[in-house]
Amino acid sequence: MLYSLYEFQHIAMTPFRMMSETARELLTHPLVPMTYTHLGRSVVAGLEVIESATRHRGKPEWELTHTKIAGREVPLKPERVGGTAFCDLIHFKRVGTKRNDPKILLVAPMSGHHATLLRGTVEALVPDHEVYVTDWIDARFVPATAGTFGLEDYLDTLIDFMKRLAPELNVMAVCQPAPLVLAAISLLAQADDPAQPKAMILMGGPVDTRAAPTAVTRFAESRPLAWFEHSLIDDVPAYYPGGGRAVYPGFLQLGGFLSMNPSRHFESHVKMFRHLVQGDGDSVESHRRFYDEYLAVMDVPARYYLETVDHVFKRHSLPEGTLTWRGEAIDPGAISKTALMTVEGELDDISAPGQTIAAHAMCSGLDQSKHENFLQPGVGHYGIFNGRRWREKIKPAIGAFVREHG
Repeated sequence: MLYSLYEFQHIAMTPFRMMSETARELLTHPLVPMTYTHLGRSVVAGLEVIESATRHRGKPEWELTHTKIAGREVPLKPERVGGTAFCDLIHFKRVGTKRNDPKILLVAPMSGHHATLLRGTVEALVPDHEVYVTDWIDARFVPATAGTFGLEDYLDTLIDFMKRLAPELNVMAVCQPAPLVLAAISLLAQADDPAQPKAMILMGGPVDTRAAPTAVTRFAESRPLAWFEHSLIDDVPAYYPGGGRAVYPGFLQLGGFLSMNPSRHFESHVKMFRHLVQGDGDSVESHRRFYDEYLAVMDVPARYYLETVDHVFKRHSLPEGTLTWRGEAIDPGAISKTALMTVEGELDDISAPGQTIAAHAMCSGLDQSKHENFLQPGVGHYGIFNGRRWREKIKPAIGAFVREHG
């Protein structure tokens, strides 16, 4: 019922959004005197903020059409080069450029946001790397005939992509997939598979959440798994292609994101209102772009979500040595050929410093020369992979690490 109630609420708001749009068009018409008054601008600003906060957002476009290489503008062509019913493997092809740059498989989170949240990550990497991205598909659009999707299926997908892109591959995991990327590479190492990547970069991920508890980890540990299943799982309504599929709805994940810092988001919308009244177009556009991305969410397959909560946040199966794949125990100590770099943000309140660096102790079979940790002062979770410090500090360090070990 939860999903249906949410959809009903969104549909019920449609007349109000239409009236808001009509009023905005009227009050911004050059022949309407109120357009030129402070009151008129304030009313229009308020209507725009309401529309922005209530609008339904679909999956954003990548909007990456060009990059610059050696001072020359080069066209970019995102193209699907493989995938499954649950994930597209996207290659950002640099048209007309033949360079022997390192390959990077960028593993995006499957945690409620679309892979386009990593647009800034890709934009910074693509001038110096051949970039491939896991573009996870909104579960509401995956037909029920495709079956369920859990942690083992996730590992299958990663291993398949690594084998497809081998050799000379580097893998970079942002946030949630960090422990699963570590697990997948462990399995390749245990089989001494030639597809083992040259380097892996784990960024702000919950490898061992016991190392630095946060509000997220305490919430997961404070409730039994049955509570998550009964309270947060619902079926996709029948009018979607994935009708009947059990999912963790994206709107619930978004509610969790917003509830962690409600005052920050409220103040951000207040600032948007002020900038609209003042006519500060640049600040308004920056706000719109961020929230169009941040508020665009996707549904996550229920089995994958529940198994992640269970194994990553409750039982800590990978660091405890109890995680298995198709009956095989997963041992990160088997990794000896893949260099490991961890990246953490000093102010990260999602995966706090300590959670990701824990991977180094788990990779006990890796020579010390292949270990590196990077702690970026002054950034939170989002700043690890987006923004100025990502572009100027973190990305160059990752590029140097990949070239050293690749």
